[in-house]
Amino acid sequence: MNLDLKNFNCILCQACCRETGYVRLKKEEPEIIADFLGMDVNDFIETLTRLTRDRQGLALVDQAGGACIFLSQKGCRINPVKPIQCRDFPHKWKFSEFEQICGWAKKAIEKKDHKPKIPRPSSSSK
Repeated sequence: MNLDLKNFNCILCQACCRETGYVRLKKEEPEIIADFLGMDVNDFIETLTRLTRDRQGLALVDQAGGACIFLSQKGCRINPVKPIQCRDFPHKWKFSEFEQICGWAKKAIEKKDHKPKIPRPSSSSK
């Protein structure tokens, strides 16, 4: 089912933050995030990033279970400065399972599936 994403409103279910893959950082983002965390940018890069698979940039490291390193029980620890890739969810993601994991998508599908049906009069009733 294709959902209309123009009405997307994140409900903070954090499912996207637990997905496998990686969060690629733009050139300026390590410095912005490190500053927000009160870290030296070199320490941030050494401890909280890794080289992307294509060796063209940096990505955030994951927690042991695959979730984003900045995901806590209270949500994203760097939300005010989260990477553009995160801010672009789901609009610019190539993510085939979006509708199965995203809390907003699940609710939208449920709403579509539970529309009240207006009974149509049968042709034999008058």
